[in-house]
Amino acid sequence: MASFELFMTAIALVLIVEGILPFLSPRLLRRYLEQVQAMDDRSLRLGGLAAMLSGLGLLYLFGA
Repeated sequence: MASFELFMTAIALVLIVEGILPFLSPRLLRRYLEQVQAMDDRSLRLGGLAAMLSGLGLLYLFGA
């Protein structure tokens, strides 16, 4: 698979995953976003860092 096709596949998968919660339960998403809005910057940064490191770990494990 060409690099551009792989990149576009990754973007498509992100969009699909990101769209699941608003599609299935918009009310739950609103409650979640209210909780996120109340969080301090440090907690949000740590959550973002954890997500990035998890993604990097998965890429490493599965050889992408």
